[in-house]
Amino acid sequence: MSVLTVAELIERKGESLELTVMTPDVDLDREIKVPEITSPGLVLAGYVARFVSKRLHSLGETEISYLASLSRKEREHTLERFLSYEIPCVFVTKGQRIPEELLRIATENGIPVVLSALSTSDFYRSITPYLEEAFAPSTTVHGSLADVYGVGLLFVGRSGIGKSECVLDLVERGHRLVADDVVHVTQRGSEVLIGRSDEMTHRHMEIRGVGLVDVSALFGVRAVRQQKRIEVVVELADWEMAKDIDRTGLDTKTRTILGVELPEVVIPLNPGKNITVVSEVVAMNHLLRFSGVDSAGELNDRLVARLSAQRKLREYLSEDYE
Repeated sequence: MSVLTVAELIERKGESLELTVMTPDVDLDREIKVPEITSPGLVLAGYVARFVSKRLHSLGETEISYLASLSRKEREHTLERFLSYEIPCVFVTKGQRIPEELLRIATENGIPVVLSALSTSDFYRSITPYLEEAFAPSTTVHGSLADVYGVGLLFVGRSGIGKSECVLDLVERGHRLVADDVVHVTQRGSEVLIGRSDEMTHRHMEIRGVGLVDVSALFGVRAVRQQKRIEVVVELADWEMAKDIDRTGLDTKTRTILGVELPEVVIPLNPGKNITVVSEVVAMNHLLRFSGVDSAGELNDRLVARLSAQRKLREYLSEDYE
């Protein structure tokens, strides 16, 4: 993850959060080290034993009202204690009047003070997802990502094996392109991976022998989407190199990306194979499994039950001496 500074946060979220910098003489290139924002709470009352200064801090109506209730000397002492820590930035919400002591002491300590016109709840609701995404683990994967029947299929394989051509055929059949060649993967929570394309190459694909094509211009805006959760990894493999291919669907494979295990399907390629239809079946089969239907498992259970019944019949007949 690249370093996030207060200046970058204000540049990217300044309009939506309705931000105004109230300390113009303070450098905004202070690094934000954790994706958390909180109110100082008991720190203003003097309890600092559990104070986490690395977080962004927000002063809402309660905190500003508390400061206003103090005498000038008490307010200065409280703010000097609060702002003595290496706080990245202090936000004041609801467009409230900021105490002069807060601006002065913050400027002396090099801590930016930023005013937001949003209510405290709206401010938290907007900034928290941004911070979580900015600090989320991320990586890039060489492959193509498509939305097939609502399922995110990540196609991987050696260069030139036909990943882009497969996704292009899926788009022609009404499915949607998310990313081609380079997929930017970001982790959300503990088990969700979101894939998106590079901003410069979004909507474009490289087709060998043709060159770069604009998918949205050729097939319409519905043929592309900005991002998609990655749910199944589809590895396209050369027929001669593909070994130990599961022919029953009972031995499920997985691939780990950013610590998250994803189901993986290996499809060996040979001339004439309709890989597009196979990909659609992969997506539909994933939807079935997600809804609790395991076709391979159910067939296996029926076979085991049939064999067990036949074995019991043979044992019974072997003991019948009449």
